[in-house]
Amino acid sequence: MNRRNFIYSSGLLTASAAMANAMAATAAAPTLPGGMGIQLYMVRNDVERDTPGTLKQLGKLGYKQLESYGSDKGIFWGMKNTEFKKLAADNGLKLVSTHHNPMGTAEFEQMAAQAAEIGMKYIICPWLGPQKSIETFKHFADDFNQRGAICKKHGLRYGYHPHDYPYKPVDGQLPINVLLANTDPALVYYQMDVYYTVTEGQDPYAYLKKYNGRFKLMHMRDVLKVRLPAGSKEESSCDLGEGIVNYPKLIRAGIAEGMHYFFVEGERYYKETPMQSAQKNAAYLKKMRLV
Repeated sequence: MNRRNFIYSSGLLTASAAMANAMAATAAAPTLPGGMGIQLYMVRNDVERDTPGTLKQLGKLGYKQLESYGSDKGIFWGMKNTEFKKLAADNGLKLVSTHHNPMGTAEFEQMAAQAAEIGMKYIICPWLGPQKSIETFKHFADDFNQRGAICKKHGLRYGYHPHDYPYKPVDGQLPINVLLANTDPALVYYQMDVYYTVTEGQDPYAYLKKYNGRFKLMHMRDVLKVRLPAGSKEESSCDLGEGIVNYPKLIRAGIAEGMHYFFVEGERYYKETPMQSAQKNAAYLKKMRLV
């Protein structure tokens, strides 16, 4: 990852030095639509080892929505779609979206049908990878439109989750802008990963406002005030409320611009387990009056 200095913006980042100021800033925070969500990749070792037990723990922590991914056991963790839906519901949870692995049209259509059958809302491409030509991203946009049409046919929506590379110039253009410009707004939506947007020096508020209604989902993790040195094996992320992002303000802006789903996601565990991190993030959202 490019670890150049952050671009600070008074509307985006906050030092939050005093707890009193932080509480005052969040007093008017909105309720998360549908409750707080979590991306299961965050607790992947737990859910792979004990899916029922992990969902039970997440439900007890107060999570309401789940986002799955293309695990070795599939997006339904070795169960039928209806079985996973019941397991989630028994713990107060609902599977609303999933990331998917690369797959052909027939396999994708089958997954879309299964997702629609249990009331899921989104299927999301999580990775394209850096490319040498901006034309490649235009071809990706065409593929997104086709998959978006398949999802729409089944009553779903298709989305894309940018990492860091779409915010790095290719042939003088930002791939994220090219993807947004070349995908049909009625077929393709986006999942903002706040961590990558901020660490790549971009302004999430500007993207939310300019592309009103396109960013429907958010991945939430915070950014360390002092980043790790270049070449570090860990990313410069931390639990919500421990970094520089004013999440209550950003969530308000997201909701105002049509964002519906908010998923906790974490990657950096040096003092805690992923489940402990999930617990800390849930506690933060509750304390900040977001749930």
